[in-house]
Parts: sequence; structure tokens; C-alpha cells
Amino acid sequence: MKKYIFSILSAAVGIACFAAFNLIGSKVLEDGTLSEPFGLIPIGYLFIFIGVISALVVTLVSKIRQASKKAA
Repeated sequence: MKKYIFSILSAAVGIACFAAFNLIGSKVLEDGTLSEPFGLIPIGYLFIFIGVISALVVTLVSKIRQASKKAA
């Protein structure tokens, strides 16, 4: 479990970005422009993607190490 801390943390930050986007919300300013924290959406996807990829890499590396220990 300790080896997946980076993956879990990255995914949690991604989910927090989506939660923050929903909590902050959108509003229309007096001059008619829309004000919303749109930057949180791609950052959230990026962190979730990093979390998934790093979990896959850690799992793959540990499976390869296990296989090489059994073969030796």
C-alpha cells in the first residue's frame, strides 16, 4: 500500500479539483461576463490521469520484480 501513495494522492487532488469547481460555482458579473474557475477541470483530469498511470507503472514494476525473483 505504501508504494501507491503518490497514485492515491494524485487521484485525490484531481477529485478535489472537481469538488472545488462545483463548490465555487459560476456567476454572471454585472457586465454580463461569465466568471467560473474553468482551469480546475483540466487540472483535475490531469491529476487523475497521472494517478492512474503511476499506479499502472508501480503495479507493472512490482510484477516484473516478483517474476524475476521467482526465476532466480
